[in-house]
Amino acid sequence: MTKYLVTGAAGQLGQLVVDQLTTRVDKDDIIALVRKPEQADAFAAKGIATRMGDYTDSASLETALTGVDRVLLISSNDMTPGAREVHHGNVINAAKKAGVGFIAYTSLLNAKDNPMHLGNDHRATEDILANSGVAHTILRNGWYTENFGMGLAQALETGQHFGASGDGKYSTAARADYAEAAAVVLAGGHDGQILELAGDDAFTLTDLAKTISDASGKNVAYVDMPVEAFGEALKSAGVPEGFVMFMKDIDGNAAKGALFNDDKVLSALIGRPTTPYAETLQAMVAQS
Repeated sequence: MTKYLVTGAAGQLGQLVVDQLTTRVDKDDIIALVRKPEQADAFAAKGIATRMGDYTDSASLETALTGVDRVLLISSNDMTPGAREVHHGNVINAAKKAGVGFIAYTSLLNAKDNPMHLGNDHRATEDILANSGVAHTILRNGWYTENFGMGLAQALETGQHFGASGDGKYSTAARADYAEAAAVVLAGGHDGQILELAGDDAFTLTDLAKTISDASGKNVAYVDMPVEAFGEALKSAGVPEGFVMFMKDIDGNAAKGALFNDDKVLSALIGRPTTPYAETLQAMVAQS
C-alpha cells in the first residue's frame, strides 16, 4: 500500500490538503507531519495518523519520512532570507535518505522568471529537487485571494485601499483550490510535471476595491501610489520594516505582471472552475 505524507499539515493549506486527500486515498494511508502534540491530537480526532518532525531538524525528518512513498512538501513560512531554502533542502535530503519515491512541492507562480524576492527560495528549492534524483512535481502556486484579507479591515474603515500595483492583474484562487490541486497531484497521475497554477479570473486592485464596495455596501476606492511612497505610507501606519519591504516587492512586481497567468491549468487539474475572487472576498467581508 502507498503511504502519503503532508508536511506543514497543521497550517491553513496543509489542513485543507489532508481533508481533500481523504476523498482520494484511504485515510489509513495518510500521515500528517506536525511539530506539536496538540496538532497531533487534532488530527487524531479526525482519524489521521501523525508523525513529529521539524524543518530545522534533519534527524526528525528522516525518522518521520521512513516508510513513506509520496510526500507533499508545503513551503516553509519562515520569511528570513535563505531560511526556506535550508528548510526545504532538509526535507528533500531526508526524503531521499528515507527512500521516498516522489515529492510534490508548493512553489511560486512562474518561479524561474518571477522577479519577486519570494522567488529566490523557490528557485533554489526547485534546483535542489532537480538534483536530488527523486521523482517530483512542482506546484507553482499563484497568489491566494485570502491574502487580501490582511488589509481588508483598514480598507473598510478608511474607505481606501492603498497599493502600488497600477493596472497589474492578479490571477488569484482560493486556498481551497490550491489544496485540492495538491491532493490531486499527491494521489498520483501528474508526476514529473511543472504546473503553473492560478485562478481563472484576473483583476486589478481597482477591481478589488469595487468588489469590496459591492460586498460591504461601503464606498472603497483604490489609491495607487509609487512604490516608495507606498512603503512610506505603510511605515507611517506602523507596519514592521520587514513586512513593508515584502509589500513593496509584491505590489511593485504585480504591476509588471508577476502574479498574472491565464493558462487555466489549475481549473483543468481540479476539474472545475476556480473559486471566483469576488466570492472569497464577500465571505471575508461578511466575517470582518
